[in-house]
Amino acid sequence: MSELGIALIAAGAAIVGSVATGWYTRSAGLRQAEAARRAGERQADAVLETVRMTLQEQAVVRVLDLRRQTYVRFLEAAETRILTERSGGRGGGGDEALLERALGTVLLEGPDEVASAAQVLADRLRRHEAPDGLVAAKLAFVSAARQAVNAPPSPR
Repeated sequence: MSELGIALIAAGAAIVGSVATGWYTRSAGLRQAEAARRAGERQADAVLETVRMTLQEQAVVRVLDLRRQTYVRFLEAAETRILTERSGGRGGGGDEALLERALGTVLLEGPDEVASAAQVLADRLRRHEAPDGLVAAKLAFVSAARQAVNAPPSPR
């Protein structure tokens, strides 16, 4: 073989080797790119799930805070009426209106157990029941309200 033939064979082998190496390098690069894409999608899904859970938790906290405020307003209005009953007087129109507005908010906000307890207390106040009955109804309302604000709210 001549030097030219050997040079051609060496050059051909180098070209074939380069093509084969390039082909395998390209294939490996495509596999790495696909793996990186899948990893990025999983990471994005994890971030989205974290954001979704955070928003749900914040919504639950807002609902519980609104309920707590609603129950406090009702309890304040009821306590005003209870004190009026204990002093032997009849509630003024403002006290009655305040109680009715607070009751309406509790009935709207719920849940049913708290709304029922609030209704019982308001009914007893309207009938001017004895202090023991009023205190029992108030304690039943407080118990139901505590359970409602300490448990996750039910979906609406």
